[in-house]
Amino acid sequence: MMTGGGSGRRLAFTLFQSLVAKDPPCVVPPIWCGRPSSRTYTMDSTGKNGCDHTTNSIDAQPYAFLERVSKFMVDELKKSTTGEQKVIDFYQPDELREKIDLKITQKGDSEEHLMKTLKDVVKYSVKTSHPYFFNQLFVGPDEYALAGACLTETLNSSQYTYEMGPVFTLMEKLVFRKMMDLAGWSQSEGEGIFCPGGSISNMYGLNLARFNQFPEAKEQGMQSLPQMCVFSSTHCHYSLKKGAAFLGFGTKNLIPVNCDEGGKMCPRALEAAIQKAKDEGLHPLMVNATAGTTVVGAYDPLNAIADICKKHKLWMHVDAAWGGSVLMSSKHRRVMEGIERADSMVWNPHKMLGIPQQCSAFLTRHQGLLKQVFSADARYLFQQDKFYDVSYDTGDASIQCARKIDVLKFWLSWKAHGDVGMQRRVDHAFDMAQYLATKVKETEGFRLVFEPTCTNVCFYYIPPSMRGQEKTEEWWQKIGKVGPAIKERMIRKGSMMIGYQPLEPCGLVNFIRMVIHNPALTEENMDFVVEEIDRLGRDL
Repeated sequence: MMTGGGSGRRLAFTLFQSLVAKDPPCVVPPIWCGRPSSRTYTMDSTGKNGCDHTTNSIDAQPYAFLERVSKFMVDELKKSTTGEQKVIDFYQPDELREKIDLKITQKGDSEEHLMKTLKDVVKYSVKTSHPYFFNQLFVGPDEYALAGACLTETLNSSQYTYEMGPVFTLMEKLVFRKMMDLAGWSQSEGEGIFCPGGSISNMYGLNLARFNQFPEAKEQGMQSLPQMCVFSSTHCHYSLKKGAAFLGFGTKNLIPVNCDEGGKMCPRALEAAIQKAKDEGLHPLMVNATAGTTVVGAYDPLNAIADICKKHKLWMHVDAAWGGSVLMSSKHRRVMEGIERADSMVWNPHKMLGIPQQCSAFLTRHQGLLKQVFSADARYLFQQDKFYDVSYDTGDASIQCARKIDVLKFWLSWKAHGDVGMQRRVDHAFDMAQYLATKVKETEGFRLVFEPTCTNVCFYYIPPSMRGQEKTEEWWQKIGKVGPAIKERMIRKGSMMIGYQPLEPCGLVNFIRMVIHNPALTEENMDFVVEEIDRLGRDL
C-alpha cells in the first residue's frame, strides 16, 4: 500500500481474493484427508492420478465458506484503510464477554453463526490499518504482503528442509542477500534466519556472541565460563534483559550505558563501563547497539561503537528491529553508518514496512556460524545422504524445529513495489514525522520532547489550565497524568489510538509518542491528530 497507489491496492485486493476463489485441484482422494467422496479416480496414460469431475460429490460447503470469509476480510480491510470505522470499539473485559459468543459447543455452530461471530471479532478488534492508528511499532498490512501471508497459510508448509520448502529456501537466500547488501556486507559475508520476533532475534545475538568467544559452552554449559557481561544503552529494548536471564548471563550482568540528550548511547560512557567491568573481574562479551530505540527512535553511533568493540575484541550486535528499514532509503540511511562493521543485527520488516506479523530477520556477518551454534545433528530429519544438496536445509541453523514460512509475504511485497517503492514508503514516513514535529512546535499547548531522528514523534500536551505556570515538581506530576487521560478519551471515542510512556533514564514523566509508518497518511491526517488531541484535552 503506497501513497497514491490506488491501482496497486486494487491489484493487491484482487490477488488476495483469488487465492481462495478457485476450485482446489484434485491431487489425492479426499478420503485421505478425512472427507469421504464418491468422486471417481482414474489413471491417465502417464500413470498420474486423474479425476472424473462428472461424479464429483465432494461437499463444497467449506470452500464456499472460505470464499465468503475471504470477501469479508477484503471488505473489512478496505473499510479500515479508509477510516470508515472506529479505530477500536472498546469495552471492558466483562462487558466484551457478554457481547461476543466465544463458547465452543459440543456439536459445533452453523456457518451463519460463525460468520456473525467473525463479524463481531472484527467489530471489537483494533483496526491497525486505520489512518489514526499510531499505537505500536507496526501498522496494518501491505496488501501484497497480506496476499503472500494468505498463500503461506494455504500451503501450510514448514521451512526446515529444502524438500519441504524448495521455493521458499531459494526465496530466503535471495531476500537475505539483498538485506545484507543494504547493510554493506560483502558477497562472501553473511547469512540469515527468520525468527519469531525481534526479542528472540536479540537472544540469537547473545547466543552467537557467547559461542564466538567460548564455543565449548555449547557442550559444557555456563559453569565452565567466566562471569560474562553485556553492554547496552539505557534506552535499549527490554528483550536484552529477558535474554540475559534466559541464557544464563543474569540480568545484573547486562550493564546499562548512559545516553546523550537525544537518546543515543555515549561512546565515552561505553568505554568507561567496559573498563570498570574489567577492573571488577568481569569478562566483557558483547555490546548491543540500538538502531531506532523503541520510545525515541534514536540511532546509536555505530562507527564509534564499532571502534570500541574492535579495541576490546567484543561482539557487536545491532538491534535494528524498528529502525533497520531506513536502509531501504538512500536519503535517510546515513543514520546507520557503520552497520557494515556489525557482527550481527536484527531487522523486523513487520514494523515500518507493513509486512504482516511476524517477520523478523536475524542476520550475521559470519557465514556458517548459525549452524555451528544451533546444530543438534538430528539425522532422522537432516539426513546427510539425501538426493539433493543438503546445505540448503536450514533447520539446523535455528533454535526451532518447525519454522513458519515468513519470507513469502516479504518477498511478494518487495517484488511488487521494488526497491523504489520500498524507499518511497520509508521516505514518506519520515516526511510525515517531520511535518508533525514542525506542527507540534508551532501549535500552542504542545511541546516537542525530542527532535525526531526516526519516525517517532514525542511531545507533551499542556492543557490551558496549566499553561504559563512554573514548572514545579507538582506541575510535572500533573502533566504526567495528561497523556493517560487523553489516551482513555480517544480510545472510548474510537477516534485515534496513540501511545504514551515515561522515559525514566531521562527523568521524563508520561508524554505522547506517535509512531508514523502508514504509507497512506497525509498532512491533513497529521493536522487532525493535533486538533483532536487539543479537543480531547482542553478541559483537563
